[in-house]
Amino acid sequence: MFKYQFRWDIVLGENFDFLMSGLQMTLIVSAITLVLAMIAGLIIALLDMSRFPPARWVGLTFGELIRNTPILVQLLWVYYVLPIVFGVRIESLTALIIGLSLYQGAFISEVYRSGIQSVPRGHSEAAQVLGLSPLQNFTRIVLPQAIRMTLPPLASNFVQLIKYSSLGAVISVSEITRRGMELSSSTFRPLEIFSFIAVVYFVICWPLAMGIRLWEAKLRNR
Repeated sequence: MFKYQFRWDIVLGENFDFLMSGLQMTLIVSAITLVLAMIAGLIIALLDMSRFPPARWVGLTFGELIRNTPILVQLLWVYYVLPIVFGVRIESLTALIIGLSLYQGAFISEVYRSGIQSVPRGHSEAAQVLGLSPLQNFTRIVLPQAIRMTLPPLASNFVQLIKYSSLGAVISVSEITRRGMELSSSTFRPLEIFSFIAVVYFVICWPLAMGIRLWEAKLRNR
């Protein structure tokens, strides 16, 4: 018969602040990465839709390469290989932010591209009639509409980033999963620790996911 005495004081007692400091790092990494991924995604999307074949080839190749290789392999490549190639030391936190930003940016680029292409062509033609330059047309007419339509998918990417940030534990970033691994090795209580961490992720991600679904439903009904 399975007998196990749960000790929740391991996570809710003196180690609670230790784990919460890891959660703070998780949220900070996720927020920074989302901003950088949105910028990277826009650049990749513009390259994908460029009229110049070399630029389009670069955007398509980079996007396909990132989207079709595992994120963990990419993080390890950034952390271990880039310092060898460029001869510079990359901190684990920096490597995590770079890796997640590029990975999520490749997927966000598809969101941007679909949003830009969904803007009615007549709006751009009307802007041309009014004498707006191509840059003004894009920044004042196309981009604002595209961003409004892509906000729910971008919010979904933020939820994904919160979960992907746990991969930073592999390269010793002190986010909540890494803190859990360290605490588990010293207390030998992985059941309580990782169950608590799973609950923390669920409490953060589930309300966000439900809110995004309601938001998308509201936009569809308009």
